[in-house]
Amino acid sequence: MEKLCVYLGPRLRRLRKNLGLTQADMASDLDVSPSYVALMEGNQRPVTAEILLRLAKIYKLDMSLFADDGTPEILARLQSTMKDPIFSGIEISPLEVADVLSSFPGFAEAMLRLYTSYKEEQIVLADQRQAALDGGIDEGADPVAGVRRFLAARRNCFPGLDVAAEKLAAAVKEAGGLPFYLMQRHNLRVRRLPTEIMSGSVRRLDRHRHEVLLDDCLDLASQNFQLAQQLAYLESEGDIQKFVQEGNLATESGRRLAYRALAGYFAAAVVMPYTQFAKAVEARRYDVEALSRQFGTSFEQTAHRLTTLQKPGQERIPFFFIRVDSAGNVSKRLDSANFPFARHGGGCPLWTLHQVFTTPRTVVTQWLELPDGQLFFSIARTVSSGGGAFGLPRVDRAVALVCEASHVERLVYHKDNTSVVPTPIGITCRLCQRDSCTSRSEPPIGRQILPDHYRRTDAPFGFSD
Repeated sequence: MEKLCVYLGPRLRRLRKNLGLTQADMASDLDVSPSYVALMEGNQRPVTAEILLRLAKIYKLDMSLFADDGTPEILARLQSTMKDPIFSGIEISPLEVADVLSSFPGFAEAMLRLYTSYKEEQIVLADQRQAALDGGIDEGADPVAGVRRFLAARRNCFPGLDVAAEKLAAAVKEAGGLPFYLMQRHNLRVRRLPTEIMSGSVRRLDRHRHEVLLDDCLDLASQNFQLAQQLAYLESEGDIQKFVQEGNLATESGRRLAYRALAGYFAAAVVMPYTQFAKAVEARRYDVEALSRQFGTSFEQTAHRLTTLQKPGQERIPFFFIRVDSAGNVSKRLDSANFPFARHGGGCPLWTLHQVFTTPRTVVTQWLELPDGQLFFSIARTVSSGGGAFGLPRVDRAVALVCEASHVERLVYHKDNTSVVPTPIGITCRLCQRDSCTSRSEPPIGRQILPDHYRRTDAPFGFSD
């Protein structure tokens, strides 16, 4: 048995820290020297079968704890990080990246934290620059803007939550469904009650009666999502809180919004487990409606989940997601596609996202061309919330998924758009220099408006060269 040995440095160090032990403490427990513990943690010495057995016996551990430390995932994240243009000109091979992770796991973790902070600061600076151009307010203290930056810096992907949710999804399936799992695991009965009794709530946890109460007007997709989100609060509070703390959000409201966003992320990952969903999207060629039917989810839930599929090593098409009401107000925005959507001011009226209200529940596709020539592909449709019974208010919104042109051939929607001319749109009127746009509502910054004493253009404003 002594011949069996493995290198478990990062896992061993994490275990020791979680137990609140020093290297000397662990060395004493294992009857080895502190220097030997340090060498094992630094992957300079292997962890033998005998040491593994001592660890399991002394600390009452499940041996499966050492089965996977996420090293492949961390390696994929590091390799992805090194592809950032900021590192262009520096030749670092994948083998060198693997060597860094193996030999200096602490440095690798520090590198990932630093890179994430760098991306966050990039987004903050971009927001500040655009706010200055637009004459808008400083979003530094805006909790919604803070959470959007927090999600965007991580490409709206949290692999740790996906792994935990996937395990929970398997347990839920074995139990026979979410209501059965809640009863078996938490002694909570699921009850559906009339809207008037719920008093404005769609979900409520009644610990006194050991019940999870749901509004009986919720459709099945919403019921499942609410139950999965309740499980996020019951079982993954620590994991979610850890990510929220890493965000360094400025306000308590921001931290609460981030917590709620990650609980929603976890819920989506339970009803649409990453591995299964990632395989399905390729098989279905990103057909949102077909995926909704397969997983028993709504169009919006499915579209939202598509933005999260950036797990290192299992990436899918990166999408930009947006939800607006009929007045153009943005209520949700998630970005993993580098789509330069305006963070200030209104959007472009030429984008069909703002026109799909005239064709409810019909998917509308569109090629988009930005002023700098970038091409994107848009999938838009209306979605509804509320209602469920006569007289209850219903809210209609529009959602859109946008991806870069390089990915479009993988989409089922592409086959009907091979010969369509792209629509020239702008990020926002004040940043768009297209002088012939008849849909313009404001003149662009930095252009002198011409008088119309002798000539009136088709466009609302005429500009100097």
